[in-house]
Amino acid sequence: MGVHCSKKGVRVASTPPHSEILTAPSPELLPEETIKEPLSPSTDSMTENPFTDSSFEYKSPPRQSRTVWSSFKRNAGSSSPKRSRSLRVKKTHDVVTPDSLDVQPNKEVVTLDRLGDEVVDSSFRGSFRSSKRSGKFKRMSTKPGSPECSSPPPTGNGTRMESTVTLAKDVIQQLKQDTLCTEKVVEATQQLYRMVDDAWSTPKYGRDLAYSISDALRMEGGLDILLKNCKSDDRALQLNSARLLEQIMTANNRDFVVRKGLESVVKLACSRKEPTLLQIGMGILENLFKHSEDTCTKVIDRGGLQAVLYSCRMSDNITLRHCAAALANCAMYGGSANQQRMIEFRTSEWLFPLAFNSDNSIRYYACLAIAVLASNQAIERQVVSSGTLDLVEPFVTTHDPGEFARSDKAHSQGRSEGWLTRLVPLLECTRREAKCLAAFHFAMEAIIKKDQGRTKVFHDINVIGSLRQVASSNNEIASKLAIQALRTIGEEIPCKLSFNISCWSVKEVQMWVKTIGFASFGFGFENHKVDGDLLLTITETELMRDIEMESSLLRRRFLRELGQLKCNSNSGDKDLYDWLKSLGPEYPQYTHNLMHCGIDIQLLPFVTDIHLKDDGGITNGVHRMKILKAIHPWGLDYYPKVFDSPQNEDKQLTDAGDAKNQPRKSLDVFISYRRATGSLLASLLKVHLQLRGFTVFIDVEKLEAGKFDNNLLNSVRSAKSFVMVLSSGSLDRCMGDRDHKDWVHREIVTALECKCNIVPVIDNFKWPKPDDLPEDMRGICFFNGIKWIHDYQDACIDKLERFLKGEENMEKYIDNEIMAVRQMMAGHGLRTSSGGSSVS
Repeated sequence: MGVHCSKKGVRVASTPPHSEILTAPSPELLPEETIKEPLSPSTDSMTENPFTDSSFEYKSPPRQSRTVWSSFKRNAGSSSPKRSRSLRVKKTHDVVTPDSLDVQPNKEVVTLDRLGDEVVDSSFRGSFRSSKRSGKFKRMSTKPGSPECSSPPPTGNGTRMESTVTLAKDVIQQLKQDTLCTEKVVEATQQLYRMVDDAWSTPKYGRDLAYSISDALRMEGGLDILLKNCKSDDRALQLNSARLLEQIMTANNRDFVVRKGLESVVKLACSRKEPTLLQIGMGILENLFKHSEDTCTKVIDRGGLQAVLYSCRMSDNITLRHCAAALANCAMYGGSANQQRMIEFRTSEWLFPLAFNSDNSIRYYACLAIAVLASNQAIERQVVSSGTLDLVEPFVTTHDPGEFARSDKAHSQGRSEGWLTRLVPLLECTRREAKCLAAFHFAMEAIIKKDQGRTKVFHDINVIGSLRQVASSNNEIASKLAIQALRTIGEEIPCKLSFNISCWSVKEVQMWVKTIGFASFGFGFENHKVDGDLLLTITETELMRDIEMESSLLRRRFLRELGQLKCNSNSGDKDLYDWLKSLGPEYPQYTHNLMHCGIDIQLLPFVTDIHLKDDGGITNGVHRMKILKAIHPWGLDYYPKVFDSPQNEDKQLTDAGDAKNQPRKSLDVFISYRRATGSLLASLLKVHLQLRGFTVFIDVEKLEAGKFDNNLLNSVRSAKSFVMVLSSGSLDRCMGDRDHKDWVHREIVTALECKCNIVPVIDNFKWPKPDDLPEDMRGICFFNGIKWIHDYQDACIDKLERFLKGEENMEKYIDNEIMAVRQMMAGHGLRTSSGGSSVS
């Protein structure tokens, strides 16, 4: 069988080239509106495969076109094809001609090509045909029994798969033969891309087919040609070759690319020539980052990580999805050394706008990346300080694992055994957020693997024990998800401890002691009736004297486990817990100690070192010093009054301008925004300003109208500058808000009264008339602002930085005010003096 190229399409033939055999009409000749529903072959017609039968030949009439491959895709998951609208093929001694086909009236005859995507242009949106489809997120092996291989397809589907792979091999041969004809090479490359693209989206067995075609490209020499064409100066040839390469980056093909053309491929992927190439390049880097630790190092050395981080500022969701997945892969496969390099390049900060995005897939991969980085204790502090880790739990609690898997085909077929193995350590780390995300993914994976009949993979990667440990822990979110995963795959659910540690019974304390590996001391805890309240306040001396834990190393290990238990507990005073958490990841363990001795959030300003040491039981002197510094850094007189009831809010706002009651300006920038339209810009501003050395506050959980939080307004009072993101409709809710129920209104009023350096950043915003706004915020209309241009972010941030440092804002504000006064006076027929300040 051979493949021949003509201006009208690709044809496959077993007879000499001059015969018109199985011709695919060119998309240029057929309008897209002519696509019809494909025919479903009857059961009889599948007994002899038209692609493997050497006597098969037919043409399609013009303007009625659809691929046999599309028909296969439609019926891949069906055990019995529909008999209606069937295509019956009569076999003759020599060839089957179009006249011998028994086709029902008004029914189309199937051809090999699919319409569309003839030439890649600026409208191409990468390998995603929609925002819910991406082949490159799916991985599996074509070799039966391999770790990445799914269950073998039924015989009928296997026959159709073999014929399609044979067809792909013929197109590859044509690709090799016509290397000098750019037009024909582009056409063959597009044909292969469409076949692989459709394979990834085929239910159940599409991954097997996609891997088979990908392997055929490598073994038949097509991958060598793609690597060569990726360096071509011809735009269409380079783009088509690159997008096909992105789709076929299976494990074996990644090995091949790393050995034969890593440098040239990374160079192409880092190109910023046009948006289309940028999308494809990020997809290629996403795949290269999941090869090995050594490959991650080489890609980073060649600028791959910098290219991904630069692309995080884009507004295109396809590119951002590739970026988020690439960073997640780099964190998972790169090892601790490359994770350290990611922190050096400020990856944790750039993950913030991705985790803050409205697209769920982008958010998921960004949360996965930051969770993996946080599990590395060597860089944990830098990760926590970025603020991105705080977005993990809100994502997990607002999504159902099953619905999330079905919402995006990128997750619908699950992950490989090797990928899941790399996720297991997150279940065993000390970070609460990392455990939550890992449990979420395993709950999602359990649903997928159960449908595929592959639940054995969880035993192969030894994750059952870790899931049981998380299920019995006091991490409420992770525990529920781990229980869901165990129940889905039919495993026994362990006894579950209460989330409120202080209410644990003696038996529950024994269960926990046994879980952390101290079962031999269980009798001591039982003999002394140690319940949850005593456990939370137990000291090292009591462990040695009463529990008879003589080994100092064992005592240190036990206290470390107890500290982690306290840090992961959300029970108790949430305000006190959150405040201690803001000091560092290890400080929440003191929440119960402080509550136990009667210290709450309102008494903090009056706490001394003696209180913390003797009453709170905080033996670490450095921790006591840091807590005291955070309580009153400049003395008690300057400590902000942030704990008054909502009824006293008006009085507090009135006193905000009093120098005696106003807190020192300890925060550089407060960013105010409207979540519906301004969250993307606000998150970008936060990252840009952080990278330039500013301390920035941004509220990631905008409160509903009427729910007051004095701490939020106190952050406004503590800020030197107030950056107001004015996006479309930002001030609409402020109009007529006489009761101060809108939070943007309240933030602006507080900033005006505290005399913050107010800098509006305008993005697709139209100023309302001052009279339409409440009187207490009309002054905002007279501040000089910055117009945001997304393609020139660095220039906009340079200008914003000058405003924040006071280099431009005051001078331009005065100039604008003088000009406005002159215009107003000229409009009333008044004349100004030469100084511009008096009226004659």
